[in-house]
Amino acid sequence: MSAGRKQDGSRGWPLAPTTVRAVLSGHGILGLAFAAVIFLVCLTGTLAVFVHDLERWEQPGQPRVDAIAPAVLERAVTAARAGSPAQTTFYIGLPSATEAGASIIAYRPTEERAWMIAADGALAAKHTPFADFLLDLHIALHLPRSWGGFVVGLAGVALLSSLVSGILAHPRIFKDAFHLRLGGARRLQEADVHNRLGIWALPFHLTIALTGALLGLSTLIVGVLAMLLYRGDRAKVYALFVDPPPAVDARPAPPPPLGPLLAEAQGRAPGATPRQIVVERLGRADARVTITSERDRLLVPQDTTSFDTFGRVVKDQHPADLAAGTRILGGIGQLHFGWFGGLPVRLLYGLLGLATCVVTSSGVTIWLARRRDKGRPVPRWERLWSATVWGQPLALLLAALVAAIGATMSPVWTWLAATIVLLAGARVSTLPAILLSRALRLAVALTAILLGLIHLVREPYELTGLAIDALLLIGGIAIIAQQRRRTAA
Repeated sequence: MSAGRKQDGSRGWPLAPTTVRAVLSGHGILGLAFAAVIFLVCLTGTLAVFVHDLERWEQPGQPRVDAIAPAVLERAVTAARAGSPAQTTFYIGLPSATEAGASIIAYRPTEERAWMIAADGALAAKHTPFADFLLDLHIALHLPRSWGGFVVGLAGVALLSSLVSGILAHPRIFKDAFHLRLGGARRLQEADVHNRLGIWALPFHLTIALTGALLGLSTLIVGVLAMLLYRGDRAKVYALFVDPPPAVDARPAPPPPLGPLLAEAQGRAPGATPRQIVVERLGRADARVTITSERDRLLVPQDTTSFDTFGRVVKDQHPADLAAGTRILGGIGQLHFGWFGGLPVRLLYGLLGLATCVVTSSGVTIWLARRRDKGRPVPRWERLWSATVWGQPLALLLAALVAAIGATMSPVWTWLAATIVLLAGARVSTLPAILLSRALRLAVALTAILLGLIHLVREPYELTGLAIDALLLIGGIAIIAQQRRRTAA
C-alpha cells in the first residue's frame, strides 16, 4: 500500500485516521447535544419561509391590493394613528411584484398591532395567531428574545460545526456523492441518505447555519464589539448600522403629506420601487419619515431617503453609497429566510430546508442504529427521538388546528402541551421505537388531512389557501400510503 493512500481508500486526506476517528466522535457528540433544538429550529425555519403564505391561509378574507394611491395611504395612517398612543412608530408595507397587499404595523416597546389596508384606505385587523406563533418559535423559541435568540444562535453554531466536522470525518464523502444504497440495512440506508443530502445541499446548509448563528447571536456580537471598541457603549455599535433618532422636539407640527415624499424618493432612485415607509413621532416637530425602496436583482432594499416633518431630505442613500460589508449585513435576514425572489425561491428554500431536517434527524438515527448493531441499544433514547422527529410535526399541526377552529387555547400552549405529553409518553412507554414512530406518523397524517379538510370547507376559494390545503391532504395521504407499503413488506 502506498504511503499516500489511506486504508479507507482515500488519497491525500489531510487528517490522520486517528484524528478522523476523534473528529467523528466529536461530530456525533455535538450533534446529539443539540439535535433536538437543531431539528426544531430547522423544521420551524422551513415553515417560516412560507409565513406570509400561511398568513393568507389563516385569514384569507384580508384585503390584498396590487397598488395603492398616496391619498389612500394617508387615510390608512390617519385611521391607525387615531387608535394608537403617542410615540408609536408606524411601519407601512407597500405592495410589490413578489408580494401583494399593503399593511400597517403600529409598534411600541410594550405593544404591537397590525392591519391590512383595503383599496379605500380602511383598516382590517390582522389576526394570524399560528403564523405569529411559528415565526416566534423559530426566532426565539417563545423565550425572552435575548435568551431565546441566543439559544437559537447556538443551535446555528452547532449545526455549522456539525457540518464542518461531518465533512472532515468522511474522507470519501465527495467521491461517494452519488452512491446511494436503498432497500438494504437500515443503518447503511440512513447513512447514505444523511451523507448524500448533506453534500448535495451543503452550500444551503452552510448558508442557513451561518446566517442563523449571526442573527441569533447578534446581541452577543454587539456586546463584544462594544467592549472592544467603545468601552461597552452598545449605542455606538448600533449607530454603525441604524440611524440614531432625531433630536427631541416635542412641539406639535402637522404631519408631512406622503404623496410628495414618495414622488421625491422615486425621483432620487430611478428604477427602484418604494417598499416600506417608516413614520416616527408623527405630529411632532421631530417627526421623521423614511422611505426604503427595492431594486430588481438586489437581495435587500438599499435605496433609503429620509425626510423631516417639513418634508426636507435629511438622508439620501443608494446602493453605490454602501460598503460591501454593509450590504452583506443588510442581506443576512433575507438570505436566511428566503424572502426574496418570490414563490420560486420560497419553494427551493422549502425543499432544501426539508433536506436539512432529514440530515439532522438521520444523523441521530444513524448513531442509535450503530449502537443497536454493536449490541448496546438505547431503546429509551430511540423512543424519545421518534417522539421528537414525528412529535414536533404533530404538535405544530395541532397548534395550527387549534388556530383554524378558533379555539380559546393559544397555539403556544397547544404546542407546548403536545410536546410535553409526547416526550413524557415516550419516556415511560415500553413500546418499541419503530411502532411508536409508525403510530406518530399515522397521527401526523390524519391530523394533516383533518386540518386540510376543515380549512377547505371553510375557505374553498382562496388560491393560496387551496394550495396549502392540497399539500396537507396530499402529504397526509402519502404518509399513510408509505406506511401501508412498509407494513405489507
